[in-house]
Amino acid sequence: MEMKYLSTRGKAETVESAKAILQGIAEDGGLFVPTEIPKVDAAFVQELVGLSYAERAKKILGLFLTDYTVEEIARCVEGAYGGGKFDDEAVAPVKCVGDVSVLELWHGPTSAFKDMALQLLPRLLSEALKKTGETKETLILVATSGDTGKAALAGFADVPQTKIMVFYPDGGVSDMQRLQMVTQQGGNVSVVAVKGNFDDAQTGVKEIFGDGDFASKLDGAGVRLSSANSINWGRLVPQIVYYFSAYADLVKTGTIKNGDQINFTVPTGNFGNILAGFYARQMGLPVGKLVCASNQNNVLTDFLQTGYYDKNRDFFKTISPSMDILVSSNVERMLYHTTGDAPGVRGWMEALATEGRYDAGVGMIQRFQNYFWAGWADDAKTKATIREVFEAEHYVLDTHTAVAWTVAHEYQRRTHDERPMVVVSTASPYKFSGSVLEALGEDASGSPFELLDRLEKKSGTTAPKGLASMKDARAIHEGSCEKEKMRDAVLAFAEK
Repeated sequence: MEMKYLSTRGKAETVESAKAILQGIAEDGGLFVPTEIPKVDAAFVQELVGLSYAERAKKILGLFLTDYTVEEIARCVEGAYGGGKFDDEAVAPVKCVGDVSVLELWHGPTSAFKDMALQLLPRLLSEALKKTGETKETLILVATSGDTGKAALAGFADVPQTKIMVFYPDGGVSDMQRLQMVTQQGGNVSVVAVKGNFDDAQTGVKEIFGDGDFASKLDGAGVRLSSANSINWGRLVPQIVYYFSAYADLVKTGTIKNGDQINFTVPTGNFGNILAGFYARQMGLPVGKLVCASNQNNVLTDFLQTGYYDKNRDFFKTISPSMDILVSSNVERMLYHTTGDAPGVRGWMEALATEGRYDAGVGMIQRFQNYFWAGWADDAKTKATIREVFEAEHYVLDTHTAVAWTVAHEYQRRTHDERPMVVVSTASPYKFSGSVLEALGEDASGSPFELLDRLEKKSGTTAPKGLASMKDARAIHEGSCEKEKMRDAVLAFAEK
């Protein structure tokens, strides 16, 4: 089956995956989605059980990227997940912790789940440049709430025919996340702090993508734009793989039988991670509920419970900063898949942009709740969970995974759903050492590297090499700008 991609807003041409990945966002401002979702059966899932993560990835990606050859996909996958880039041979291991399974997605070079996709995306994009005959330089624009920035920088650094520019909210990421970004080396990278929050940075990037006059200016400089955020299909499709991989591992260990349903709880900000689970479910993976876990910025909890999306609310800086988001871009894809109504989606997104809110209607609530359950945890609950899990299991959760753990158990208490639960763990606790140490009742003062040492002693584990090795790294990128000046910063970098 040849897979094509169309826009959620219905006014852009249908394209093959290489072009969708290269563009990042559709010409009408919508997000690319597959024209149909491929279906798999129990035999397909069973085949995955005996395979490595890379082999599983090749089989699943091949269903979506039909314009890439088997050899091209293999080359991309082996480059992404091979060569010792991940510190666990399983790449995305599943650990039994108490009464749940934990899917650890943070064993890559930047110690966060974004590596699962952003080690692969630059390779898919490089192949797309060749396949489409594109001769212009591609400028990757990224807005980050913390983890995407470093993972994208690490993936695209010195990749031929590309530049990458990352905007992050000034004061809105952890000390370690900021250090990871501002010390990034590479002749084609730029990192800029935006005076505002993540939504300001993300809105600025989206507006740049939608500005035809600005695109013409860039074109004159021989540059075209693309994205490494999860608005790019090439960022989202690799994430589907680890839901299948987790299920195959649970079958392999005898935790479940092939065909048994399981639930996933996902700490959620931009809705891309949990949306990948939705795609896996729609493909035929036996998933019961996808539990959407938010922090105090709980716009998604309200939306999935009421169908009413309202970003006009207080914004909180929390100890789980990668989830400090009020505009979750990938909800747009979910709305399209649950309605098939591109004009409706376009209307909702226009209302969100102009009024900051939209009402998807009462009829949508039941559709959402067929797939999702939603809850949230504040900082106090998150810290209490970190402490309780460490005391009971001697297992250290980061501040985002602790949100998911809290909400997973709230879901089980409220619904009495006894299906096996997988908590999706999105970052190493060492990325948030200060908050984790504080939760464990330890001294959280000092430099990020003093905190790494202290957490090693407390937990009896070893900090990831990629974090520890930054101790002697020099800050290279100290630039900042007002949110209204993001275009100027992009143009200056593009013309370098």
